[in-house]
Parts: sequence; structure tokens; C-alpha cells
Amino acid sequence: MPGMVVFGRRWGIASDALVFPGFVELFFRVLWWIGTMVLLTYHKGQFDCNGSGLLHSYLVGLLVVLALIILSLCAIIYISAQGTIMNPGPRRSMPALVYVRAVLYIPELVWACLGAIWVSDDSTGCDPATVGAVIAAVVTSWIIMLFTALGVVFVFDPLGSPRLQPDAQEPLGVRHMESSGGTQFLSTARSLAAKVWECRLRLMCCCLPQDENSQATFSSIAKLFSGFFSDTDLVPSDIAAGLALLHQEHDKMEQSRDPDMVVPHSPSSPIEEDLEAELEKAAHFMKFAAAAYGWPLYIYSNLLSGPCKLCGNCCRSRPAETEMVGDDLGCHFSSILQITGLQYRDFIHVSFHNQIYEIPFFVALDHRREAVLVAVRGTLSLKDVLTDLSAECENLPIEGVSGACYAHKGISQAANYVYKKLINDGILNQAFSIVPEYKLVITGHSLGAGTASVLAVLLHSHFPSLQCYSFSPPGGLLSKALANYSKDFVLSVVLGKDLVPRLSIPNMEDLKTRILKVVSNCNKPKYRILLQGCWYELFGGEPDDFPTEMENRREEELSQPLLGEGSLLIRHSSSYQSLASDDSPAHTATHLPLFLPGRILHITEDGPARRSCFSQVRYRAEWSNEMAFRSIVISPRMLTDHMPDILLRALNSLSSERPYSLCPSSLNLNEHNVV
Repeated sequence: MPGMVVFGRRWGIASDALVFPGFVELFFRVLWWIGTMVLLTYHKGQFDCNGSGLLHSYLVGLLVVLALIILSLCAIIYISAQGTIMNPGPRRSMPALVYVRAVLYIPELVWACLGAIWVSDDSTGCDPATVGAVIAAVVTSWIIMLFTALGVVFVFDPLGSPRLQPDAQEPLGVRHMESSGGTQFLSTARSLAAKVWECRLRLMCCCLPQDENSQATFSSIAKLFSGFFSDTDLVPSDIAAGLALLHQEHDKMEQSRDPDMVVPHSPSSPIEEDLEAELEKAAHFMKFAAAAYGWPLYIYSNLLSGPCKLCGNCCRSRPAETEMVGDDLGCHFSSILQITGLQYRDFIHVSFHNQIYEIPFFVALDHRREAVLVAVRGTLSLKDVLTDLSAECENLPIEGVSGACYAHKGISQAANYVYKKLINDGILNQAFSIVPEYKLVITGHSLGAGTASVLAVLLHSHFPSLQCYSFSPPGGLLSKALANYSKDFVLSVVLGKDLVPRLSIPNMEDLKTRILKVVSNCNKPKYRILLQGCWYELFGGEPDDFPTEMENRREEELSQPLLGEGSLLIRHSSSYQSLASDDSPAHTATHLPLFLPGRILHITEDGPARRSCFSQVRYRAEWSNEMAFRSIVISPRMLTDHMPDILLRALNSLSSERPYSLCPSSLNLNEHNVV
């Protein structure tokens, strides 16, 4: 539900989100009260030391203050647990309880100071255990007040000022946005929201040089974020509850779905290649995409042996014919050699230079596949994250392609950077002068996959026989015309429920709408949703049905203010449709639609969705299309399926028909993989 309104402003926490914080504080307060009572009872109120009277008064007063705090916390927990996310009526007294709890910090502060004075001035001659108990009480008071202050900072909403809110008689949900007042209000709110997001980005990226390029990037990302979050008033606990509900809803639908049939060949390929051959080539080139990450991924994948293998090679001299940019110690290059199995002489150019829109890559000669190989690194730094987040569309005109040609701005800029290096600096000419009969292959993972795909589109007219292997590319990458154009030479490989290939602005709008619908309709309190969601994530079981109380609820009802806390929808967005509509905003959003590149090979686990750590994993591979990735799937594996080492192992398992398990201890078990 919307953020709670107290102290004259809206905060980033809802009135039903105080159950768990209140319970944690209550637990420590009760233990504290019991310990103080035991101390006072043990001494029977008589302390044989200086300042005994002050100590007695301190302990008695502390018991009273703690008792009042405990009572207020019990009331807050009880009231916060009432109602549902969209029915805050039983929680109407929550602001008053928050005021009471805030007032109780005053005597607690006074008693903390009183205890500190007694310890410093009047504790001489007292039992050391008693002095230690008082010191612990004083320190605990200050720690709790410090965490409270940090919590206030965390839930502070810079956009929650009452000056930004409309008149009480004219709620935003029903305000006529075409009026001059509505237009002026929206313009002011959006401008301020963009400034707030830009300040947040500057703080998070304070370690980066604040040059013109960075400032332009921050401004672009801030506009994107402020536009995305401008039409809802969801707090973090609402999003967590919505994700928990959506995960169980998806699992319930998946259990009732018939097993998909495996398509043996690509329906979109002009030449039907054998699936096993494609998997074998993908597994081979995925090694180079993973190697581009350098030593961090190598150490992560080889925690025991990796550091020892790299130590002796990091400072070894390099051959003069290999052009290397960056990586002073050579650890990145040493890990690339370990992963790919190539020799020093096989590398033409290795660049570890990294800036916004400028990502590392290397060019090598792959004699096994007779290819000049360009491998582009994925996201590994904050600068890469900013490149990822520059998700606006940018024109990418390609000769001979009919239809609108545009692509992800940040990735398109990165591809142009690599393109200029390869062509203008003569890197490809140097490679093909050595092996003129070889073909060009471009590969990468994640951000590197997107960059490799756009780079392949740019280079295809110069190298008609080039092939691109794009592993876990971003979903919002190419326009429909460019995606279709790339089907002849780009192969995208996606593992399971990977989030990144499903990540695009329209898909995020769709996810936001689904969260709004599911939290609006669920008739259970938020704390129960979160508890059951955590239990389901950790221990599994059957998905909860979560019956609804508002199946046919109208948008007008959802747009009405909730007891002074405002509406869940604070304004209508042009990219947002009615909650009562079944249409996804992905089809009507003002943002231009972007798609995965090329043909799509989808790898999934064959068998039950949940298995023990030591159980065997069976994979199957099938051809898919971009429409299968037009919705974000909520799952614990949505992030792990994106890891390059997991994808590499899955491809190796499929291509070599060797057993593979998520747990190393089960690598020696026999099993056949399904293709």
C-alpha cells in the first residue's frame, strides 16, 4: 500500500510493514527488561557502593521506560498485522502509535545519559557485574537509537513532501490530468523526481570521474527511473510481497502445464543445422565469452586451485606481438589463457580498458574452429552497470534492412566503440593478414552478448560469413527489423529462467502491473504473505492459493485515497493500463519494443522444479522465439541461471553428454542429458 503519512510527510514504509521490525525490537526489549528485573531483584534494591541511590532510581526508571516501550511495540505489531495491503482500515490508528513510540525515545535518551553519568562518576566500589550490566544497558540504548536513526534515513522519501501532494479534496487518482493544474503538477513532480534519482546515482557512483559523459549518463538514467516509478506508490515491502505471490502463481501454472515438446531443428534457420552440432559450437565459444571476465570469474569458479595457478603467471612477461591495453599485473590475461587453452601467440589484441560505453574485449585466433574470434566482456564494474542502465532507444541504421532500426543506447554505444577499434585501428586486418582463410566469430555473455550482437550487425556487411554466439543477452536489445535481420548470423543461448534475456522496459512495466494486481487482490495480511513466501523459497511445498477478495474490482475503486495515505496508483502513466484490463502494457507502452537478437536456443532443466543439492540435473535444449521471453519469470534461479559458469557447465553437459550436477560431489554420477 502507499507509504505511511506521519510528521506531515509520506515515508517509504507502509503501516503494515512494521510487524517484523517491531517484533525484532520487542524481542530485545523483553530480554533487556527481564535482565534488569533480575539484577534489581538479586540485590533487593540495596547496592553497597557509591551512588547506590542513583543506581536504584536508574534501574527502576529503566524498567518503567522499557515497559512502556514494550507495550507500544505490542500495540504497533498487533495493529500493523491487521487488514490487508489494500484494506488499511483496521490500521487507521497506526500514525498515533508511531507518535507515541517516537515520544518514548525522549525518556530513553535521558535514561541513557543518566546511566552514562553513573558509570563515569558514581560506580566506584560497586560489583563489577552490576557495573557491566549498566554499561551494557547504556550501550544497547545508544545502539538501538542509532539503528532507529539509520532506519529513518532509509525510509525517508525525498518526494514525500506535502508540497508535492495534491489537495485533499482532489486526489491524484481522479484528478483531470489534461487540465493546466494537473499538467503543471505532473511537470513539477517529474522534474523533481528526475533530480532526486540523479542525486542518488551520483552518490552511488561517487568514485567515478564526474565528467560530461558521466553527467549525461546519470541524467539519462535518472529520467528513465523517474518515469518508471512515477505512476505507483509501492513501498519495498509491497514489491517483496508481490514477488512472493507471483513466484507461487507461476509455479502453480507451471505444474498444471503439459510438458513442452522439443523442437529438433530451428524453424527460422535457412539451413537446418543439427541441434547437437549447434550445442557443441556454443559450448566451445562460451569458453571465450566466460574467459573475457578475467581473473574474478576464474577464481570464483576455481576457489581452491585458481589462486595457485594464477600466482606464477600474473607477472610473467608477454610476447611483443600481443597488443595489450590495461591489466598491469597480467592476472586477467593469465586467467584467459587458463580458460581458453590458447597460447600467447594466438592473441592479436587484448583490451582491459573500461569506461562508460567502453568495455573490455580481446581478439584471438581459434585454430580449432578456424576462426578469428572477438570476445566481449559482460558486466563486471560499476561503469558497465551504467552502460546497462542506459536503456533508451538509439537509431542504428543498417543498409539493406527495411523497417525501423534502433537498439539499446548503452549497448549500441559500446558496440560502436569496439567496432571503431576493430576497423579503424586495423585489428581485424592484422588478424586476417595472418589467417586469411579463417571466418569471423563474435561472442560474449550478458552485456558482452548484447554488444557482440550489435557489433555483428554492424560488421555483417563487411564479413558476410561472420557468426555471433550471444549468451544470455539482454532482452531489450534490437528492434524487430534488426532482430529478424540478425537471425541469419546470430545465435542467442538462454538458460532456464534467466532474468536478463527477459529484461526490458515494457517487461518491467508488465511486472509492475502484475505486482499491483496481485497485491491489490490478495486478502491476506502482508506479514503472512512474506512469511509463507520465505518458507516456500527455503523449504518448497505446494504453492499457496492466496484467495482474493476483489476479483472484479474496478480501477476507480483502486484509485481512491486510502484513509489519508493516498492511492496505490498516484497518477496515470501513458505506459500503464487499467488494472482491470488483461492486456499487458508491454504491447501499448510508449517505449519502443526491443527484442532478443537472432535465433534463440533455450536450455531448461528436465525434471521437477525443485531438487536436492546432491540430485542430478538433466538438461534439454529447444528452439524458441523472442515472444517466449516477453514476461519476467519470478524464481530463485532467475539470477543464478544468468551466471556464466552455470551456463558453460550446462552447455558442456549437453554437448558432451556427460553428467553434471549443481553440486561438485555428484560429478561422478552417471546420467544422460536430454537434447
